[in-house]
Amino acid sequence: MCPKTGQPDFGTIEIEYVADRRCIELKSLKFYLQGFRNVGVFYEDVVNRILDDLVAACSPRRMTVTGKFTRAGAFIPW
Repeated sequence: MCPKTGQPDFGTIEIEYVADRRCIELKSLKFYLQGFRNVGVFYEDVVNRILDDLVAACSPRRMTVTGKFTRAGAFIPW
């Protein structure tokens, strides 16, 4: 959700990581990401928050989180 207008935003989060001793369960990751669905937050903040939370949870050797978002007001055909 856009924190200023409250309108829905659309995007894709890509997570790449090299696990060390622990890895992330896919179902738990899905529920975690769905938690951002109705939260008003800027794109950069949500990507950084996801990176920080996942690094704290599993201490990977390497991790990259990329957010690809539509620009505001863009038409998305269904």
